[in-house]
Amino acid sequence: MIIAIDGPAGAGKSTISKLIANRLGIMYIDTGAMYRAVTYYFLQNDVKFDDKDEIKSSLDKIDIDFDRDKVYLCNQDVTSQIKSKIVNENVSDVSAIDVVREKMVDMQRLMSKKKSVLLDGRDIGTVVFPSADYKFYLTASVDVRAKRRYLEEQNKGNINISIEEIKKSIENRDFIDSNRKISPLKKADDALEIDTSDMSIDEVVNKVINIVGEKDVI
Repeated sequence: MIIAIDGPAGAGKSTISKLIANRLGIMYIDTGAMYRAVTYYFLQNDVKFDDKDEIKSSLDKIDIDFDRDKVYLCNQDVTSQIKSKIVNENVSDVSAIDVVREKMVDMQRLMSKKKSVLLDGRDIGTVVFPSADYKFYLTASVDVRAKRRYLEEQNKGNINISIEEIKKSIENRDFIDSNRKISPLKKADDALEIDTSDMSIDEVVNKVINIVGEKDVI
């Protein structure tokens, strides 16, 4: 069984997806973390975003794996590094590179063979797995998403960033993700849209669980 959860930045996809996967006892593939890992690798190795040959060569060296809540890049734990400000500022540009998306989609499909999985991202239900058994599109207002990210940063001790900065960053990412030529952010025609603006995490998780049903898990 394949569950696809798409939506814009800050809609709560990752948190909600992890909880749903745990409840159902299936593998969670954080596709956003995969693109962040690639972005981090490119930045660390000074890979130019417009150099196709260099990008292809770098992608051949990249290996990404998950272990519980940890993200591993070439066998190194980069869970915290891929959430840095510089990665946030560059991940949309890296995600828009066609050869990067092709490589990530291949990796995601390979991970999903012979097991039930839940994937979240921006093009899971439209491109990666258009025939997914269940498709959901999580969204929320820009103000709500900015407030959520602001609180996350405050909890991490990042007190030098304003909610206005975060809102501008989210709006910019929404624009890039929705207007890129390759696999843009888009709700699949057969996806169920859930506006999480006025919902708690548990309410969203329970709604999805009730639709999928534990009896459907392989």
